[in-house]
Amino acid sequence: MDFGDSAKAMKRIQLCNASELSKLDPVEVIEGYGDGFRGEPEPGDNRSYAYWHGWTKGALDGGHRQKTASDASLAHDFVRISESMRNA
Repeated sequence: MDFGDSAKAMKRIQLCNASELSKLDPVEVIEGYGDGFRGEPEPGDNRSYAYWHGWTKGALDGGHRQKTASDASLAHDFVRISESMRNA
C-alpha cells in the first residue's frame, strides 16, 4: 500500500465518539445524510469526510446498510453524554 492508498483508507474510518463528530462541517454531514437515506451510492473521494460520515448514517437509517461496531460506539457515547448532562 502506498501513502495515497493509506490516506484514502484513513479518510473512511468511521467515527466512534461524539467529540470527533463536533469537528465536522454540519452542512456537509446533513447533505450526506440525506443522500444516504435516499439510497444514493457511496460517495467517492470527491466528497469530504463530513459528507461521507453523514452518508453512512443516512444509509443506516434508511435501511441501506448494516450497523457496525463504530455506529454502536458512537450511539453509546451520545447516550453517555446525555445521561451525564441530565445528572449534572
